[in-house]
Amino acid sequence: MTTPSLRSRILLVDLLKAVAAQFIVLHHLAWYGPLSDQAATLAPWVATVDVWLAEYGRYAVAVFITTGGFLAAQTLSFRGLAPGTHPLCLIHDRYFRLVLPFMVALLMAIAASTLARQWMTHDSIGSPPTLMQFLAHLGLLHGLLGIESLSAGVWYVAIDFQLYALLVLLLWLGGCRPTSAEFSRALLIVILAVGSLFYFNRAAQWDATGLYFFGAYALGVGAGWAIRTPWHARLLWLIVLIAGAALWFEFRPRIALALATALVLGCTRLHMTHLEMKYLHYFGGTSYALFLVHFPVCLVINAAFQRFAPADPGYAAWGVLVAWLASNLVADLFHRHVELPLARWQKRRIICKAGQKPAIPKSSFKPT
Repeated sequence: MTTPSLRSRILLVDLLKAVAAQFIVLHHLAWYGPLSDQAATLAPWVATVDVWLAEYGRYAVAVFITTGGFLAAQTLSFRGLAPGTHPLCLIHDRYFRLVLPFMVALLMAIAASTLARQWMTHDSIGSPPTLMQFLAHLGLLHGLLGIESLSAGVWYVAIDFQLYALLVLLLWLGGCRPTSAEFSRALLIVILAVGSLFYFNRAAQWDATGLYFFGAYALGVGAGWAIRTPWHARLLWLIVLIAGAALWFEFRPRIALALATALVLGCTRLHMTHLEMKYLHYFGGTSYALFLVHFPVCLVINAAFQRFAPADPGYAAWGVLVAWLASNLVADLFHRHVELPLARWQKRRIICKAGQKPAIPKSSFKPT
């Protein structure tokens, strides 16, 4: 049974993911244009907001990474993997959990680029995709191979998978020693987190790998374990000590935001009405769908306004608003009709593979 403290923090995760997802959409609208560039000429304050979102909106990804570590810590204990659980099975299941909806979103991105290419010429429209490019995306290898992305932000899906796989493998390796297994697991994670914060995260050539982001991810893992152990305060102080030292060594806004997110998750509880909880669960639950589908939607609407609307800053501002609202609407449809059905199918497949009864009530599955 989920404790009240954990339920409160899962609500907080939903809040953080919902807000971060909206910032990512607005960042891509500001960064890729062209509607936002035209709308920025309306007034100085509009231009200021546009520049701010283009420059700093992407920092919201640090919130996703840290909350991802926090959620992973709810199912992966520092005491080790569940008896009889093979690490490759966990990694395999995580891969399909991410890739099945990702594959549908890639097809949407290809279709959107094809349509947008008929209506406008712009840098935000990539080259026509190749089979090798599509296969590299399905294997989540596009970043590692230096292959052009089919959609904005898809690098995060590959990074999320790498981070989860790294955590699982570290927990498994730490348990290979029969004595002091818990200490070994924690030590391996701390060593890699320190290596990430002090070296990998400071070298741009590593930013296509999970090593670059593991420090932020580990901060979320630490916060997730902190609320489930008697050493709550000690673990939070360890998080502050390690991240604080890394920021003193070289200040990075994303790491500062990851530290703040971890501390909020480790310390804060939400007390909300049932209606407020319902809305938080909804927007938090659709955040991954929004992350996947917003760019194709924004691309088509940008192209449509460029082709069919007058070249006027006022119309461009309406276009930005329409793109933002449409992204949320399509994310809701994608979540209901693609992401949730695929997740239920995968859940049934896992249960059948384990030899259990496959029937699952619709309301029983809640995605993280």
